[in-house]
Amino acid sequence: MLFQTDVRELTLIMKRKIKILIHVIYWFYMINQFLYPWYINKTESYFWTDTTLNLGLSFINFYAFYFILPFLIKNRNIFLSIFTGAFLLFIIAVARYYIEVLFWKDIIHLPAKEMTNLHEWFYAGLRLSIISGAYAILIKFAIDWFDTQKLKAEMVNQTQTSELALLRSQVNPHFLFNTLNNIYSLVCKKSPDAPEAIMKLSSIMRYMLYDANTDIVLLEKEIEYLESFIELQKLRIRDTDFVELRIEGEVSNKTIAPMLLIPFVENAFKHGSKTGPSPGIRIHLVSTPHQLLFEITNHLKKNFLGSKDNSGGIGLQNIKRRLEILYPGKYVLETTQENDLYLVKLLIQT
Repeated sequence: MLFQTDVRELTLIMKRKIKILIHVIYWFYMINQFLYPWYINKTESYFWTDTTLNLGLSFINFYAFYFILPFLIKNRNIFLSIFTGAFLLFIIAVARYYIEVLFWKDIIHLPAKEMTNLHEWFYAGLRLSIISGAYAILIKFAIDWFDTQKLKAEMVNQTQTSELALLRSQVNPHFLFNTLNNIYSLVCKKSPDAPEAIMKLSSIMRYMLYDANTDIVLLEKEIEYLESFIELQKLRIRDTDFVELRIEGEVSNKTIAPMLLIPFVENAFKHGSKTGPSPGIRIHLVSTPHQLLFEITNHLKKNFLGSKDNSGGIGLQNIKRRLEILYPGKYVLETTQENDLYLVKLLIQT
């Protein structure tokens, strides 16, 4: 929790620094625009005074639009927003004009002969106000847009994390009760298989509670989980060859989302016929450098009505949803049914 808090604080600091950098770049650009006549040696008298004054007024102009206008037009219709923006622009332009006149007349004491054509002063100030205001609005809304997109991305990420946690919690809850009943029966019969069954259940619980709480796990761990699950399920089946599990390819150092394959195996046991030909369930996993192929085939119970799972297990739609979150555009899931034979084929690009 402390680490997550530190990350959020670091993110806020980085966002603040980026905003400051945007403003610094803008004012660097504006200062260079005002200093352009000096760069080409075409300055006139009072150049530095005029440049300093215009920069100061542009600064006030910019942040008046930056902070005040978004507040005024919040939750208003477009026509009222345009009117509000135009009114604010007029107020700023008029204020700018009178400040300039008072500055040159009463502080600099500019000769009266040079204070002619004051209407041109007003239009020049209006032009600079429009330019500063336009930049302020663009920068403000661009920053707000990026903040909104970032917030949406964080909300999507939190939603997906919550969905994954929910989907994980839905995997195999009833299996534990069945297994405990089977182990209890073995203990009552003083079967030598009881200690090993308890160890396998302990291994499964450890995996579900600790290893599966990460985004990815080693493929070897997932296979161990499958093997333990199958062995515990076979406690209820007399035929020791009922399940065929084949693993091909290199599985070491490969990763997978935790508890991703187990729902298919669970459904095979849940809906599979226990009285058909052996093996009743065939599981085939092939690992290559760039993809993972998982196939599972089982004979269905008589009068099986479809793939809808009404017994508390995880349904196919939930499995697809989890795959969409974890492997968007990187998986292919196919299910086919021929008579009493049901086949699931999952291909994941790794």
